[in-house]
Amino acid sequence: MSHIFHRNPGQNLPVAVRGEGCYLIDANGRRYFDGSGGAAVSCLGHSHPTVIRAMKQQMEALEYAHTSFFSSEPAEQLASLLAEHSPSTLGNVYFLSGGSEAMETALKMARQYHVENGQGQRHHFVSRRQSYHGNTLGALAIGGNVPRRKLYEPLLMKTTQVSPCFAFRYRSPGESDANYVERLAVELEQTFLELGPHTVAAFIAETVVGATSGAVVPVPGYLARMREICDRYGVLLILDEVMCGIGRTGTYHAFEQEDVLPDLLILAKGLGGGFQPIGAVMASDQVVHTIRAGSGSFQHGHTYIGHPLACAAALAVQQEIIGQDLCGKVRSSGELLGQLLKERFGQHPNVADIRGRGLFWAIELVQDRDGHQPFPPELRLHARIKQSAQAHGLLCYPGGGTIDGVNGDHVLLAPPFISSPEQLAFAADTLVVALDECLGTRPIQQQKEA
Repeated sequence: MSHIFHRNPGQNLPVAVRGEGCYLIDANGRRYFDGSGGAAVSCLGHSHPTVIRAMKQQMEALEYAHTSFFSSEPAEQLASLLAEHSPSTLGNVYFLSGGSEAMETALKMARQYHVENGQGQRHHFVSRRQSYHGNTLGALAIGGNVPRRKLYEPLLMKTTQVSPCFAFRYRSPGESDANYVERLAVELEQTFLELGPHTVAAFIAETVVGATSGAVVPVPGYLARMREICDRYGVLLILDEVMCGIGRTGTYHAFEQEDVLPDLLILAKGLGGGFQPIGAVMASDQVVHTIRAGSGSFQHGHTYIGHPLACAAALAVQQEIIGQDLCGKVRSSGELLGQLLKERFGQHPNVADIRGRGLFWAIELVQDRDGHQPFPPELRLHARIKQSAQAHGLLCYPGGGTIDGVNGDHVLLAPPFISSPEQLAFAADTLVVALDECLGTRPIQQQKEA
């Protein structure tokens, strides 16, 4: 009997004992293609020898030093690497132990920036419905994931949410991209005005939406237009690239494809590739210089910020991504994965949309392809597909409440950057098997043989 309090105690989980490249192996010797990289984490797959060697060397030299006393070589080198591969004004890095911590840190940083700037009345945060920014209380408060928020609503700070940029579900019939973007821009500006623009601290958005709605790419011009509205009223723009950043969408930062520059950028998952827990906030010179010129110190901290071993692992991961031009590989592999999914699901009666960028793709499931009618939420189709896919050797990342937090199902694929064409084809083929099995359109024997 396990003494772990699992997130779902009723589940009997297999025990992972080994990782080999793009595969995980359980205690019974079964192999699983890690088609979602866990939760879009394992960008280099598992047991990467270069990263493991770097971790061993760092462990032998220095495992931990508290950042109130020391900096460390791997932290300094990692920060320099991130700065070198980012816009020149975004060269200040604060390391954390994950995405939720990083988002909490960014909220505090935005608040302190305004206070140091003589605008202490700025305390409102505006985000988007159907967003997800982490599971700590501050990050949960700005997120728009209804099921995750519901239990903790009485504990959450008050935030304001505007419409997501989710064209497939929320663009009006006949509405052009430009008109849709302008409608969302007007909504954001009106929200600022209703709150009192002098009271708004920041607007927060995922550059490419991840878990909650599944690989939703912004309409062209959307984020640049949001940046304009923020600038008009002195509001900071925080972009959450915990899931979609660090090469996942085919460029080192996802915002590079959107003609926009954030004031604060949130990184995690692909930063350390799962080899150690790590996240980061990259802050603009404007934010950092204002704090330095004011009180001189950031009123925040955790025991394990800038952890030497975590930074050494992440440094090795980033050197591999950059040195092997894995962003270029993600672009080419992403085109292939998108093509494979469109070939397998383009005419499927229960797939309404196939969307994504780079190695970050999702399919949205419906009862009725023409009317885009979702399946009843009580069926938990997304969860059943996950179980079926795993039984066939594929790990995928499902989500429910795709449309509004209650209705809709999608399945996300975010395989390792090193995945081969054959592995990507296996993922697409196996996802077809899993979907048809759950819908009862594939005989059991046929499933076994597939």
